[in-house]
Amino acid sequence: MPEAAQHTPPQTFSDTGLAGLEARLRYDLACLCYPGNDWVPTHSVSGEQVTDVVIVGGGMCGLVAWLSLRMAGLRNIRIIDRNPAGFEGPWLTYARMETLRSPKTLTGPAFGLGALTFQAWYRAQHGDAAWAALDKIPRPMWMEYLRWYRQVLDVPIENGTALEQVTPEGDYLRLRWSGPTGESVLARKIVYATGREGTGHPTIPAFVANTPRIRWAHSSDAIDFAALKGKRVAVVGVGASAIDNAAEALEAGAAEVRHLIRRSEMPTINKMMGIGSFGFNAGFQGLSDAERWRFMHYSFATQTPAPRGSTLRVSRHDNAFFHFGKAVSAVTDTGTELHIQFADGTALETDFLILGTGFSVDPMARTEFGAAAGDILLWRDVYTPPAGDEDPDLGRFPYLNRDFTFRERVVGTAPWLANVYCFNYASTASLGKISGDIPGVSEGAAWMARALSERLYAEDANTHWQRLQSYATPELLGDEWTASPLPPMTKTGQVA
Repeated sequence: MPEAAQHTPPQTFSDTGLAGLEARLRYDLACLCYPGNDWVPTHSVSGEQVTDVVIVGGGMCGLVAWLSLRMAGLRNIRIIDRNPAGFEGPWLTYARMETLRSPKTLTGPAFGLGALTFQAWYRAQHGDAAWAALDKIPRPMWMEYLRWYRQVLDVPIENGTALEQVTPEGDYLRLRWSGPTGESVLARKIVYATGREGTGHPTIPAFVANTPRIRWAHSSDAIDFAALKGKRVAVVGVGASAIDNAAEALEAGAAEVRHLIRRSEMPTINKMMGIGSFGFNAGFQGLSDAERWRFMHYSFATQTPAPRGSTLRVSRHDNAFFHFGKAVSAVTDTGTELHIQFADGTALETDFLILGTGFSVDPMARTEFGAAAGDILLWRDVYTPPAGDEDPDLGRFPYLNRDFTFRERVVGTAPWLANVYCFNYASTASLGKISGDIPGVSEGAAWMARALSERLYAEDANTHWQRLQSYATPELLGDEWTASPLPPMTKTGQVA
């Protein structure tokens, strides 16, 4: 079969529309016996029921984590998100690209269900010709798809709910969260499905420490771009977030936008795209520490370039400028403007500064863990890279178990961390790109669900043993056979 034909669906839902697609999805799920058989014993403490799993985050990672656990037969699950319904994740908040970088054909969080893919959802509404003409997925449309994903699966996200504190309580975890219910909940496991922010925070360089907050913003902030009309804007960085924010400022009428780029030349090659495969997703976590560090350090050092379309969105403006070799050393507010000093001795005046500096992974940012966040084992605690491959940022990534769980820095100080699953970008250094980005998120969810289920079953082994012994539903009722006597034997050994 020609390779192109292998990727052409034999039928689509363009004739039956979204209702037809949803009917097909329900049929497919029923054929897969969804949801899975409920096998987890109920736990309670002094009359308080224990939740088996709490998923923190209702965006893409949280949705597919929920689906994977439901497929595995877990029913006693709660999923919370601090954002209003329909605004989970970055897609309609601080993400500002016009389209996704990922190819439109990626299956993303569909978890092996063709009818749950973006492609099927798009074709059902817009038809095959429109799908063929579509280049990249528009960012707001991706959020529309995730909203549909939530609706069609009836995912019970508790919105406006922020986790405030996690503490061990006996064999369980006590979770306290703010929001409509303001509950205190006992749980057996936590899945941190917090996406790109992972276990960290926006990276804020020290050079803005004394700069009034009204003069600068991080790319993840809610920026009033309309207020930048006629203003001079400088953007630190040239990654995707920096480029997208620059484009927003230009389109809002900024007088000029200047990219301040520490590197001497523009990153142009997405190195990780060159090795993306099922093999990489499955095999990365099995590599040695040295090999995993080498892969990730090289990826970070070469930097993923901004998408071509996003970069053209900036450069088509005559008042957009790219300045290379400009490492910012100091920023001073003169009262009327910002004076930016560079390491090479040059300087620039501007009105507003945008930091396209991304996110830092830092488990200490998990304030809900309190002091116990310092008990999380990090890569820098385990591995010392060779000279020239040092990377403090990579060293702050948590050094995870193969099942996504945190490890203790000192054994015995915080064993409860093994009940917390890091299903987000912070798992990248340990397990690869299977829980923060679109391409591998379903594989990661399947892996996580199997590992979590294994732990739950082992913890309840005695209960399952009792179930095995007490199970008494017969398959045979006694009327399926008739007992027969053995015929007598003669002295010669022949049957009489």
